[in-house]
Amino acid sequence: MKRILIPTLAATALVLSACAGGGTAGTSAAGGGKLADGKTFTMSLTTDPGNLDPMMTVLSVTRAVDRFLYGRLLEVQEDGSVIAGLAGKWSGDTTNATFTLREGVTCADGTPLTAGDVAANVNFIGDPANKSPLTGLWVQPGTKAVADEATRTITVKSGAPSAFLLLNVGTLPIACGPGLKDRKLLAKGDAGTGMFTMTEIVPNDHYTLTRRKDFKWGPGDWDPNQQGLPDKVVFKIIPNETTSVNLLLSGGLNATSVLGPDQERLSAQKLFHSDLAVPLGQLYFNQAPGRPAKDQAVRRALTQALDLGKVGKVLTNGKGTPATGLVTIAPNPCRGDHVTGNLPTFDAAAAKTAFDSAGWIAGADGIRAKDGKKLALTLIYGTQGGPTATAAAELIQQQWKALGVEATLKAVDSTGLNEVLFSTGAWDASIAPVSISLPSQFVPFASGAVPPKGVNFAHIDNKGYIDGVGRAGRKPGVEGCADWTAAEVSLFKSVDVVPFVNATLPYFGKGAEFKADDGVDPASIRMFE
Repeated sequence: MKRILIPTLAATALVLSACAGGGTAGTSAAGGGKLADGKTFTMSLTTDPGNLDPMMTVLSVTRAVDRFLYGRLLEVQEDGSVIAGLAGKWSGDTTNATFTLREGVTCADGTPLTAGDVAANVNFIGDPANKSPLTGLWVQPGTKAVADEATRTITVKSGAPSAFLLLNVGTLPIACGPGLKDRKLLAKGDAGTGMFTMTEIVPNDHYTLTRRKDFKWGPGDWDPNQQGLPDKVVFKIIPNETTSVNLLLSGGLNATSVLGPDQERLSAQKLFHSDLAVPLGQLYFNQAPGRPAKDQAVRRALTQALDLGKVGKVLTNGKGTPATGLVTIAPNPCRGDHVTGNLPTFDAAAAKTAFDSAGWIAGADGIRAKDGKKLALTLIYGTQGGPTATAAAELIQQQWKALGVEATLKAVDSTGLNEVLFSTGAWDASIAPVSISLPSQFVPFASGAVPPKGVNFAHIDNKGYIDGVGRAGRKPGVEGCADWTAAEVSLFKSVDVVPFVNATLPYFGKGAEFKADDGVDPASIRMFE
């Protein structure tokens, strides 16, 4: 088995996700001892995952379920190392990558996974005509893969230089041939290569999965006969965080993630938890033509009008830390504080002057207007953030109102957010964060095609960012960190992205232990009596 050490750096309860890395385990007090076989692992989700096609989503709640159904060529560990997944051998640089499948890997229907199947996954995402949101995120447009069935080898040639090509392609969810021919199968979680198969779907209520007894290609040196593996997994859709916490304490759940004040109740019980560092507070502005925030002066004034320190405290229940960049999850190869000094700071007087200078003048009702159009914004936020997200949105609304900005709040679940950001475009500001593990994964969110042809939902057009990522993409791994950092800073100075607070998201467990990794890593689950 070949190992690569990546410099040490979510599905989560966040909304958009491009994670490939692992979390950090917390205090272990799950079962007090004896492993148990034949049990069902039950976990809560705040919203329904919707379409489960792994190549057509960036929603963290969907990826959390897909993690159980679709295997990856490579697996990233907590320390940043990479070990075998579906592939037993691998190599690569910025333009080419090669993967050799392990022997005996089969699909959910028992047929062998072929090198051609894997190549077809890559080629689907590499073809922009298919409109996969993973295009540009994991796979560059124009990327081609060819298969050699005799050697079980897949050779990938990137459509453009890709600093993290091996890791990006290696962590794609892989589906089998039947699903690639009929994507309706993937929409309901079929044609998988993972540890579990989908056996029941009751939308907005629960999803039941069954462990494959033939699964033996787990991460690294996987032992399919080890004790404590669950026979079934049930995802229950529970929008209310307090309800999930009550069910966990009463034994109705084995795992739930908790963002709000209920963390303290579970911590007091000294329950097991596995933690993720997540970018909980990020502010985006819709820069589409005709939107007020297309003007950088307006974006700057809107940001200066906010005491983001207070907003961050409300959003994280006082447990957050100031954001230092866009990447929070392993392997995060370019660490450092890229934020401090590069964003507008809270200054209500300066914001007032900036609005006036931009031509947005307060009327008799106190609301600013320009050319007969009021400065009225729609601020969206995710319901999965719980009561603290609502409170944070209300605080933003209040602070903007004090300076003559009329903000209408709109709470949306994951599916609704997907619709608003990538379809209707009916928003002006958003505090729904994007969770990434590599700087390259942010590129399609902040450049290139806008919805419906791409995922640049904020319509960002930043030459400094584009130039920086262009330089960085031609350098392998950490050699491009200075350029990745310069690209990020360009976004901050132009007020295209405003990261303001990070948080630790604990996944609490009772009667089970596990590792938080794009949700919960299925191979890490151990059940106790």
